[in-house]
Amino acid sequence: MPELPEVETTRRGLEPVVVGQSIASLTVRERRLRWPVAGNLAERLRDRQILSLGRRGKYLLVNLRDGSLIVHLGMSGSLRLVPTGQAPGNHDHVDINLSGGDCLRFNDPRRFGSLHFSASPERHKLLRNMGPEPLGEAFGADYLWQASRQRRVAIKQHLMNSRVVAGVGNIYANEALFRAGIHPTRAAGRIARARFVPLTDAIRAVLTDALSFGGTTLRDFVGGDGRPGYFKQSLQVYDRAGQPCRRCAKPIRLKVQGQRATYYCANCQR
Repeated sequence: MPELPEVETTRRGLEPVVVGQSIASLTVRERRLRWPVAGNLAERLRDRQILSLGRRGKYLLVNLRDGSLIVHLGMSGSLRLVPTGQAPGNHDHVDINLSGGDCLRFNDPRRFGSLHFSASPERHKLLRNMGPEPLGEAFGADYLWQASRQRRVAIKQHLMNSRVVAGVGNIYANEALFRAGIHPTRAAGRIARARFVPLTDAIRAVLTDALSFGGTTLRDFVGGDGRPGYFKQSLQVYDRAGQPCRRCAKPIRLKVQGQRATYYCANCQR
């Protein structure tokens, strides 16, 4: 958290307000994020006009004329628009002060997020090896099947590998596998080609559904307007260990894979 729907929700909420404004200054209260905030970042951004807001996987791109500010929200971060004079809270680490009088405030209680400037964001180390966007044309059943060949890794971890597909995190991997009826521990390379059709459909559907609800708020996430996401009410398996499956009423199980919580129905997923 936040994952692709949460970052895209933030992008959509902020873009109409900030595009066309210039960055007046940068206020850094805490540099010790996942990667330290560069000492020259304020100078690199000052007086640069925001041309657009983009997204690559789970990364938000503030596109300027000579490069982009790459914002990673980490596990608990948010980027929201607030009045410049609004007093910062304990975890409000960075303010991007805008020419119109407001600021983009970066809040991150766990400090796993980061901010980077890159003249060529597509070649930045965080983005250059990413797989296709799951809602884009390059992503499909044939692609995902080919990418899984000879892979012994569990299908859930395969989906969460950003080199395979960009932006499918833990919540939505759990949900997509449930919708597709695929057990999360099954080896990716042992899944029949035909099963990748409902799986890719499920990935697209669950991400689209989450976007329509403004993402999922479990603890910390808020969008650019400060509002939480409401997809939590629609979750089928995630964070529902011990509760009855919405399809068969058997209890949802919990397993740890790669240090991440996996939720599934042993009866519905094979």
